[in-house]
Amino acid sequence: MKKSTIWLLALIMFIAFFALLFLQVRYMRITLTARSSQFDEAAKRSLVQVVKNLEYDQTYNYLEEKVIGADSSLIGYSSLNRQNNIMNQQIRTTTITNADGTQTIINQRFGKIFSSNRPEKEKNVFITPRTEGNSIPKTQYDMQQALSERYLHEKELLDEVIADVMYKPSNKPVEDRIDFKQLDNNIRNELLNNGLNVPYSFQVVNNNNIVVFERAGFEEIKEAIYTQILFPNDPPAKLNTLRVYFPTKREFVYSELGFFVPSLIFTFILLITFVYTIYNLFRQKRLSEMKNDFINNMTHELKTPVSTISLAAQMLKDDSMIKSPEVYKHVTGVINDEAKRLSFQVEKVLQMSLFDKQKATLKLKELDANDLVVSVANTHVLKVEKLGGTLDIDLQAENSIIKVDEMHFTNVLFNLLDNALKYKRENIPPKLMIRTKNEGNKVSISIEDNGIGIKKEDLKKIFERFYRVPTGNLHDVKGFGLGLAYVYKIVSDLDGTIRAESEIGKGTKFIISLPTITQK
Repeated sequence: MKKSTIWLLALIMFIAFFALLFLQVRYMRITLTARSSQFDEAAKRSLVQVVKNLEYDQTYNYLEEKVIGADSSLIGYSSLNRQNNIMNQQIRTTTITNADGTQTIINQRFGKIFSSNRPEKEKNVFITPRTEGNSIPKTQYDMQQALSERYLHEKELLDEVIADVMYKPSNKPVEDRIDFKQLDNNIRNELLNNGLNVPYSFQVVNNNNIVVFERAGFEEIKEAIYTQILFPNDPPAKLNTLRVYFPTKREFVYSELGFFVPSLIFTFILLITFVYTIYNLFRQKRLSEMKNDFINNMTHELKTPVSTISLAAQMLKDDSMIKSPEVYKHVTGVINDEAKRLSFQVEKVLQMSLFDKQKATLKLKELDANDLVVSVANTHVLKVEKLGGTLDIDLQAENSIIKVDEMHFTNVLFNLLDNALKYKRENIPPKLMIRTKNEGNKVSISIEDNGIGIKKEDLKKIFERFYRVPTGNLHDVKGFGLGLAYVYKIVSDLDGTIRAESEIGKGTKFIISLPTITQK
């Protein structure tokens, strides 16, 4: 798969993911807004009804108080003053039109009828209740009279009560007008009626902004407090306020978003999985390119000694070659050198098997790091001197006993020294320095050169398998990209660490740190 195709897929997936995330967040915001509005509406509707209930209770209490008090005095009032009040009661008027066009007006004042003919002088006709014979009409008359008296009395009483309700309560302190326990029950019931089964607290503030009553748990949190004017028909200067606090408003609003949390979690899991997949695609792509580069280099590295050996073998077939011992010795020496070179390259390829194992099989034994350094350095002195360079050794480590596999650790040092010579600067003699020193309970082995150096972006990748510092398609620097990867794995399996420090044009320094063994 081409890199452009991978990048296109990555772009499409990222756009789709962020679009999905945007829709989820937008839906969450809409849900939160709707939930908050629902809570606000229900709370305000509940408080409005609470105020109405208070006004109703106040009016009812006044009515009950006045009417009951008046009823107790109504009986005596009716029996003692019935005769005196007959003339002062309601008059029933009846108008009769006669045949000649005149009108007769009959005024009935509980038994008295006044009639007049217009335009003649008014005549009054008095009708008294019948007393002779059956007493039923008399009883009916008395009942009508008593009912009328009661009606008029109650009407006057109601007018007085209404006037009292309109003006007198506002003059009383609010604590005398409200039963706070009943108010608490009223608030609770109205909240339940509007679907709000949530904890609350409240306070009542009078017209002087003084807290008259406060239920336990009330806090001044603006976002969770709802206010409502008590007795809104009172004069503006005497208005009182009910303030209700909902401590769990936030939890109520966010309670509907519980299912969004798993949704977001799964969305981010998909994102992580996608990013990991894309990373692996690029990694596999890079690994594929490294393998192709490895195959090209391996083909070149193996082809050269094979071609040389083949050419030398053909030379040995020449009879004249046998007659010249010096030439014969030279040709056989070339064959031997190229065979060793071929064997060495094959050995490097076989090192790849180590990377397929979780941990290399190592034959550990206690060795002196200083002795190993000296041994490896001696084998490279001739190579360095042949290039006109120098190789210095500085053994500062006093405690240098380490537990390593001799063969593999020797190969580690060989690889680092070979790289130092391989990446030397052109026309500049190599200068190598191998130094050992103690750092706590560890021994540090550093190999420093004055070569071409490594770029910072490449320094992070040099220990990856098949990775080679880019040098173009020319095979001026031979290798398979396995040496440093092999070094890193062996050092790691020995419970050690390795790092590199480099600067372009000045050289590179590899530092190996291994735990030491304290001698008894």
